[in-house]
Amino acid sequence: MLELRETSLAILANTDVEAKVSQLNYLFDEYQHQRVTLNPSAIFNFQELTLPGRPLKPELVPPLQAPKRRMDTVEGRAILWHSLAHIEFNAMNLALDAICRFPDMPQQYYEDWLKVSKEESHHFSLVNEHLQSFGFAYGDFPAHNSLWEMVERTTDAVIARMALVPRTMEARGLDAVPGIRDRFQQIKDVRAVEILEIILRDEVGHVLIGNNWFNFLCAKHCLSPIAAYRDLAKKYCAPTLRGPFNLEARKQAGFTSEELSLLSTS
Repeated sequence: MLELRETSLAILANTDVEAKVSQLNYLFDEYQHQRVTLNPSAIFNFQELTLPGRPLKPELVPPLQAPKRRMDTVEGRAILWHSLAHIEFNAMNLALDAICRFPDMPQQYYEDWLKVSKEESHHFSLVNEHLQSFGFAYGDFPAHNSLWEMVERTTDAVIARMALVPRTMEARGLDAVPGIRDRFQQIKDVRAVEILEIILRDEVGHVLIGNNWFNFLCAKHCLSPIAAYRDLAKKYCAPTLRGPFNLEARKQAGFTSEELSLLSTS
């Protein structure tokens, strides 16, 4: 019988994109049918693995060297979809990492991140399929790795991971996706709009999960969420948050009125 965290690590290490998605879907379905065990206390040796497992392409470059996204050419739009595919690929991996990396969390924590990983794999498949409609595929353009770099920085503390990946890096998607959706609405790319609506809807839930577990850990350790976030952002060199912010989506994703008021004055 499969064990959830050990199997998640094996999927995370897989370098074959299609196999990774297929294995993740199988793990999710098996867990729903109660054919997967959970060992919250298991500790794994990450030093022997190259994580995340990923194909040889895309080539990873610094953010300023990533190809420019443009709406006025087919290739420019394809570059935009390729960047989204890379984000969703990393998001799938970060959810798997959240499952296997951190021991001794409640069962619901692991189930939440399994759900996130399944939905991110679905997003990746939707985006990659649309990218292929432009005549390109994942790996055809260089990409930057800022999201995964923050995952790597926060391997030592689950509270840092919850603070700085879902509710910082991924929450930026709540701000960015509506604008991208509207641009594709203007050029009447109906399928693009549908996909982006799915991503935005699900990402609200993913950021909410990050918020819930961050607040759980703050309460467990008697920390003020606002002060704890400020300290963690400084310690782990989180990017400075810049607007405009999608305050309504962030509210749905569990940010408090006080947190939103601090954003609106930043």
